[in-house]
Amino acid sequence: MILVNVFAILSAGLLYFKIIRPEPFLLGSLIWLGLMAAFWYIMPHSIYAKSPTFQDQFTIHTTNDELVLENSRGTAHWEWKRFSRFFESPHFFHLYFNPRSFFLIPKETISQDDLHILRGLFNNKIGD
Repeated sequence: MILVNVFAILSAGLLYFKIIRPEPFLLGSLIWLGLMAAFWYIMPHSIYAKSPTFQDQFTIHTTNDELVLENSRGTAHWEWKRFSRFFESPHFFHLYFNPRSFFLIPKETISQDDLHILRGLFNNKIGD
């Protein structure tokens, strides 16, 4: 994805200085748009729509010591120190256990006030 962005910027610069014709710039722009659509919309929706895990209803509770996840099949408890960092994307909070393992918290049903509180909690308990 980085390589495609570099290609798009380079082709825009070359087009501006009239070193290349508009077709390579157009091709680069179309590739860039296609990859962005694939990474941000097509892949996530196709994965989440097929997996029963992402269809589950669950509740999250927080305490000073841990994050608790509950659904109809059981409960999971994670101490705050188990998380190495967190990342916020447009639709999810990504809570990382290690560089390859993370937990997603969807933001779609959380109110704006609660989102603000969660951001503060994650910054205090997990940090970056």
